[in-house]
Amino acid sequence: MSEEIKTPETEAEAEVKETKKETKSKKEQRKQEAEIKALTEKTAELEKKLAESEDSRLRLAAEYDNYRRRTQKEREMIYNDAFSDAVSGILPVIDNLDYALQFGSEEEKKGIEMIIKNANEALAKMGVAEIESLGKTFDPNLHNAVMHVEDETKGEGEIVQVLQKGYKIGEKVIRFAMVSVAN
Repeated sequence: MSEEIKTPETEAEAEVKETKKETKSKKEQRKQEAEIKALTEKTAELEKKLAESEDSRLRLAAEYDNYRRRTQKEREMIYNDAFSDAVSGILPVIDNLDYALQFGSEEEKKGIEMIIKNANEALAKMGVAEIESLGKTFDPNLHNAVMHVEDETKGEGEIVQVLQKGYKIGEKVIRFAMVSVAN
């Protein structure tokens, strides 16, 4: 009989043990689920921080690229302005040589013509071109009209006299041509 009595107790003990195992297993499962939830939240937070860092890096790269372009453009503008100023300082000397050519003796004119030729070649090498004016139509973007002449043989707005030559570098005017315009 003692065996029969032990058997129900053993079954009861087995049920208790099994219940304890189930309880431990459920506790472990809840614990693991909580850990998974915490890790998922941490992963989402880290992904958000990574996205913010990536966005910040891209913005910084774009700002640097814009800064680099802007400073390059500013350097070019400063160089072009300084170059234009330097050429503008030389132009009065060339003007004086042109005036001297008009009033000098034949012997003097040959020397002056050579100097003017050399100066014009040097300016051409630097990209400086004379603005063609005589016989052309007046253009306020290139010419400065200082005189008006009535002449029926000339067209409307035609330039009949150049008082001072104009010069430009590419499309930038260094000095406007001073001209006399007909009609």
